[in-house]
Amino acid sequence: MLKRLLIAAAIFGLAPLSMAASAWAHGPSRQKVVETIEINAPADKVWAAIGNFQDASWIPVVAKTEGKGGNEKGATRTLTLQNGGTVEEQLDTYDAEGKSYSYEITKVDVKVLPVNDYSSRITVSSEGDKTTVEWKGAFYRGYMLNDPPPELSDEVAFKAVKDLYTSTLEALKKKIEGGS
Repeated sequence: MLKRLLIAAAIFGLAPLSMAASAWAHGPSRQKVVETIEINAPADKVWAAIGNFQDASWIPVVAKTEGKGGNEKGATRTLTLQNGGTVEEQLDTYDAEGKSYSYEITKVDVKVLPVNDYSSRITVSSEGDKTTVEWKGAFYRGYMLNDPPPELSDEVAFKAVKDLYTSTLEALKKKIEGGS
């Protein structure tokens, strides 16, 4: 009985210390960005422009896409950006009938895109003669420990992804509606 009391006292006596340590050790929070755009064109036309995982030419910052595996789960692609940076990605799901796919970044320099553990889903849905494209992403900032440098903060990561999605979707709308 005395042994149990001593163990309980030790556990409960240390509990406040462990709670304080876990509160102090809070790392980054998962960030989420969701951007949508309405395009005045049939969903099939929009899907034809963005539905091939191996072709990221619809993303203005991408200069070249190289990959393997087509649109099969596990397919990979390397995006070479206009600024020379590269991003390696892997396809997680692909649904041609539902006009949707999800992928993740498997390798990126945080100087190219200040994120870690990034995953994304693109969905094209029909609304009569109009189409909505939704691009969702979830990720952590580029610095996974406490006290990130300013260029790798939550705010910078969020802004980088939001700006990428917004500018890309606006360019897609202009390209498809403008016919170029």
